[in-house]
Amino acid sequence: MTKFYIISGMSGAGKSQALKIFEDFGFVCVDNIPVQMVADFTDICLKNSGKYKNVVISVDSRAGEALESFKDLLAVFKKRNIGYKVIFFNASDSILLRRYSETRRRHPLGKSVFEGIKLERKIMDKILAVADEVIDTSDITIGELKKVISALAGIQRSGKQHLNISVLSFGYKYGLPTDANIIYDVRFIANPNYVHGLKLKTGRDEVVRRYIETQKEFKVFFNIFSKLIEKTLPGYIKEGKSYLTIAIGCTGGRHRSVFAAEKLAGFLKSRKYKVKINHRDILH
Repeated sequence: MTKFYIISGMSGAGKSQALKIFEDFGFVCVDNIPVQMVADFTDICLKNSGKYKNVVISVDSRAGEALESFKDLLAVFKKRNIGYKVIFFNASDSILLRRYSETRRRHPLGKSVFEGIKLERKIMDKILAVADEVIDTSDITIGELKKVISALAGIQRSGKQHLNISVLSFGYKYGLPTDANIIYDVRFIANPNYVHGLKLKTGRDEVVRRYIETQKEFKVFFNIFSKLIEKTLPGYIKEGKSYLTIAIGCTGGRHRSVFAAEKLAGFLKSRKYKVKINHRDILH
């Protein structure tokens, strides 16, 4: 059965960020859908309930006069026995003014920011009056907002399950990965590339793994590095981060970085984190 969440609220109060959070939770999200099209869109969702099990649509002041029919839209949901919840995002005028000042964006209503906020409140009162939940984002962080949305949507997942970790191995000779949040260089480890019989193998091969793992330098490094990563991950979760890429590099990306990445991925999986591993340059 398809469940709809209709999010709305003041511009600058966090609707766009909320959509990103819902997307991270696996929801189908449609931003600023014309009110006149919602009924047809619900038909599509109901006919494809497997794909559109959880849907979020965003309706805001850009809809203009069409918001006059917002109550009629909710009547359509009720008539069709469609479960829905209206979530309104709000913030104080001073906070909204500050956010617009920081981003240097113009108000969507085309007025000065102060006039735009004042006019928008009058327009959005119609939706605020029928909202099932009102979320004031004036004093909450992205991480706290994620927790609020998770609770509203009935998503029961631990903090670890909210963070998707990608562990990437790479070769410096082929360039730095552009999407990495954390990069560590393991070129201090003796290179298997210059050991007879190991050049054509990779860090996935047992003989290479034994060669690297028996090095005292690697044991000391991994003990410190793995604990450092484990200690810092809760901070990323608290700040609301959903995706984290940890890149480990060596010269060619075939031996040392591959083994170190495999070992770190295994360590994080043992700590119940969701981990994907990718060896960018292993085939070079």
